[in-house]
Amino acid sequence: MDFSSIRLITFDCYGTLIDWETGMLAALRPMFSPNGRAIPDAKLLEEYGEAEVELEAGEYLPYRQVLARSVETMGRRLNVGISGEDSRRFAESLTQWEPFPDTVGSLQALAKRFRLGIISNVDDDLFAATKKKLGVEFSVIVTAQQVRSYKPSPANFEETVRRSGVKKEQILHAGQSVYHDIVPTNALDIKNVWVDRPSARPGSGATRPAAAEPTAKVKSLAELVKLLVGSTTAYH
Repeated sequence: MDFSSIRLITFDCYGTLIDWETGMLAALRPMFSPNGRAIPDAKLLEEYGEAEVELEAGEYLPYRQVLARSVETMGRRLNVGISGEDSRRFAESLTQWEPFPDTVGSLQALAKRFRLGIISNVDDDLFAATKKKLGVEFSVIVTAQQVRSYKPSPANFEETVRRSGVKKEQILHAGQSVYHDIVPTNALDIKNVWVDRPSARPGSGATRPAAAEPTAKVKSLAELVKLLVGSTTAYH
């Protein structure tokens, strides 16, 4: 693929830069193991992904509420009692979720060659806590709170193009979720990279499954750097 026209790389954050699956499961497992009956990780991710999508498709809610209500929905579907404190604790756990091992070095390498941006289904204050962990500055940040809509809505991507000041042909979007990131960028003719991170639920993780052909596919951010810059020396 020819990426010579790319000036701005935008990233989905949670699942792509941040290992949300590890953080999510660490918070969910204790809540969904009543009487020692553990629910498989893949089932927890599936139920979370469906509950979240349904909430995000309705009237806009802050992401904290989406997180909390998703867990409450999971509890009803899986016949597990979830308290209000449980759901609030899960929502706040997002601030503790850590980057993948290759995230910071890869972002720093890419920042030497490209402008970087974020398009994330999150609240501003939650991303502010995460941003401190990422080690780079972003020239454009578009959150769901700012647009009052959630990906895969085209509005989130269109607002990014508007704010960036570059043509959409000069943007490359990288995301872990085919449903949230690859499908809508394909529809908008924005180049994309599917970052297919290893998962307890391969291919979709904690998101709704979808089918779409990305511009390119990688297994990690280090592999993305290799694709765009040609060397991964700095990230190992």
